Amino acid sequence: MRTPYTVLLLLLAGSLLATANAKTYKVYFLGGQSNMVGFGHENELPGDLDRRIYEVPIFSGSSKMDENLAGGDGKWTTLGIGFGLGSDFVDGQYVLSDRFGPEITFADELLKIAPEENIAIIKYAWGGTALLDGVSGYGSWDPKVRKLNQYDYFLKTVRKALAARDIDNDGEHDLLVPAGIIWMQGEADAFESQAASQAYQENLANLMSLMRAAFHDNSLPIVIGRITDSRSGQSKPVMKYSHTVRQAQKAFAAQDPFASLSTVTEQLEYGEHDAWHYLSEGYLLMGRDFAQEIHSLNQTKPTD
Repeated sequence: MRTPYTVLLLLLAGSLLATANAKTYKVYFLGGQSNMVGFGHENELPGDLDRRIYEVPIFSGSSKMDENLAGGDGKWTTLGIGFGLGSDFVDGQYVLSDRFGPEITFADELLKIAPEENIAIIKYAWGGTALLDGVSGYGSWDPKVRKLNQYDYFLKTVRKALAARDIDNDGEHDLLVPAGIIWMQGEADAFESQAASQAYQENLANLMSLMRAAFHDNSLPIVIGRITDSRSGQSKPVMKYSHTVRQAQKAFAAQDPFASLSTVTEQLEYGEHDAWHYLSEGYLLMGRDFAQEIHSLNQTKPTD
């Protein structure tokens, strides 16, 4: 016969075992516009990717135009091909495509750099979006507007992701520790609006501050992917104010002690009939560079 004391010991032992089995995940947010969404083709992926990437938890918020109530919906699942262009979250399930973004090699590289760490990815990106409202027909991340927009979908994505208790479905509560923001965006602000391009540095700094606040860490490391213009060096660039936005991104990273600028994009090529999006190889290189940059920032970040 078990005494109350014996039952208490058994419950305590079970609690300790559950704590021992719980995992701590470093969580990274990947956000921005179409080159973060990802236009890479599945059949152009290399064959030497670490199989563990398909065990990495990912929460990909549903990408929608402004004022759509479904924006930011999603759930934790495992990483795979198909979270790029054409993916969606419908009726509680992910509908995946044959496209990928930087998330694939981002995870692969982090697993190589720190194989002992558990990582998880939160992703929300929507093509054509600007920081300043009204300059793009695809929506904005402007936190000042009084309507549902990309910033609200970001908040919804993060809130739902961080509220989860068991992201790997092993029956134990997990500890989620925000570890960085990766931001690939700026083409919409650089396209044809002088006002948007001139305000970009201030708008970027404000948005990054709010994103850090959403993760409750004012010194959360940030990597900015530098935009490029497919007609760089020609008399008429695709984006009229690309130079202004590029300089703004550089200035932001230089002035923020916990931010860095990823310039691997300078090496990337565009499709023959696509002046806006990189080739598959570009997303592979971007993901690896993003991982190296964010890991380096975390190595130098002071501990609390």
